Amino acid sequence: MGQRLIPSSGEKLPMVGLGTWQTFDVGNSQAELEQRKQVLAEMYKLGGTVIDSSPMYGTSEAVVGRVAAQLESQNKFFYATKVWTSGRQAGIDQMNASFKKMQRTTMDLMQIHNLVDWETHVKTLRAWKEEGKIRYWGLTHYVDSAHPTLESIIKSDRPDFVQFNYSIRSRNAEKSLFETSQKNNTAVLINQPYDSGNLFRKVKGKEVPDWASEYGIESWGQYFLKFILSNPGVTCVIPGTSKLKHLVDNMGAGYGVLPDTNGREKMVRYFEGI
Repeated sequence: MGQRLIPSSGEKLPMVGLGTWQTFDVGNSQAELEQRKQVLAEMYKLGGTVIDSSPMYGTSEAVVGRVAAQLESQNKFFYATKVWTSGRQAGIDQMNASFKKMQRTTMDLMQIHNLVDWETHVKTLRAWKEEGKIRYWGLTHYVDSAHPTLESIIKSDRPDFVQFNYSIRSRNAEKSLFETSQKNNTAVLINQPYDSGNLFRKVKGKEVPDWASEYGIESWGQYFLKFILSNPGVTCVIPGTSKLKHLVDNMGAGYGVLPDTNGREKMVRYFEGI
């Protein structure tokens, strides 16, 4: 699995991780829990470590904590979650609940979800990082209209991480958000890599072009992920899935060569021509 540096520390992260929105919100169903356990085990086996969750995602945090605790690799994952409420104490209470649900004493990354009351939470996160309760802190959003605000906060507060939407069809971040992140030593997590499934709907029934094999691309999922990863400003992409087959496919995008600038342009032209 290819790795990228976290600029603020120099620590390396695998390029492909796992999002848990909807896919891990399964409550206490034993069959569903076993399936998620297999997904986490296989992800680690294939070199992935980043697991991204949120209190917004129903039971996802608790499911991650519960199934990871059954694996020898439990303490090898990079655990990321979020604060998603208003008010200082409410934020502290929610984050402490996330620690308990995910069965962590230290959280690798705590993010301010969709910038909710960010000015309040950033003070807590800075203090918690100093205390060693969290290792990194960051910001998230999932729509283009939030990019200018993310840029402004990156410049003023220099978070360790920023998470935002980016895909072969949603490329607003290329205007300046990637550049701003790089200039301020902020690592980048990518959400919405498949544009909420719209990319797959567009290519349904279409074959991946033969020339994509030059980049080790064997599926449309890898086509879309390798396009994202070919942007050097991306630290890690976090597609969500609960299916072992899709997890293996996603992880495959972190292996082999990545498209260069010409390859990226060719990929865009082909996709737009479908």
